[in-house]
Amino acid sequence: MNIFRFAGDMTHLISILVLLLKVYATKSCSGISLKTQELYGVVFLARYLDLFTDFISVYNTVMKLVFIGSSLAIVWCMRFHRVVKRSYDRDVDTFRHYFLVGGCFLLALFVHEKFSFREVFWAFSIYLEAVAILPQLILLQRSGNVDNLTGQYVLFLGAYRGFYILNWIYRYFTEDQFSRWISCVSGLVQTALYADFFYYYFISWKNNAKLKLPA
Repeated sequence: MNIFRFAGDMTHLISILVLLLKVYATKSCSGISLKTQELYGVVFLARYLDLFTDFISVYNTVMKLVFIGSSLAIVWCMRFHRVVKRSYDRDVDTFRHYFLVGGCFLLALFVHEKFSFREVFWAFSIYLEAVAILPQLILLQRSGNVDNLTGQYVLFLGAYRGFYILNWIYRYFTEDQFSRWISCVSGLVQTALYADFFYYYFISWKNNAKLKLPA
């Protein structure tokens, strides 16, 4: 493991901790897209089908369990917690995310590195992760104002993808048979989706003002 992947994993973990802090400490999920959280749950379940069959390292196994468990816990809270679910912005979070699931699965059936059950679902998870943030970004644009914890959550998610791009560049020049081109292309698409958010986050930080996204 190189420093860029480790930094990416840590920023991803921080983003999850920030989201859990918002949900459990404030008992509110206002500004959080349930659709995005459900997509991330599908992403991790599809990607880590090897969780109980292939052991790579304790670190790898723990991170897989954390990502799956935290995603499902957040979805459960937003749907069923008697206090948290009251703050869910149902009228704003209307993105039809099942189209993303269907489209990404069809793409994975035709564009993959190897036609096997695991590889198709791995490709599906990569494609879906690239666009899973869309419902969240659209919700923030519709609502206008972004609270600090939600803004930090999205910021750390974007930073995670940025570090992973550096990880892929590093591995391309240091590994003889690095061929995860699906990850590279999807990662670039995902990072590009954050560009607008990063711009307005930087402007708000520079002006010491509350983060607002244009509708």
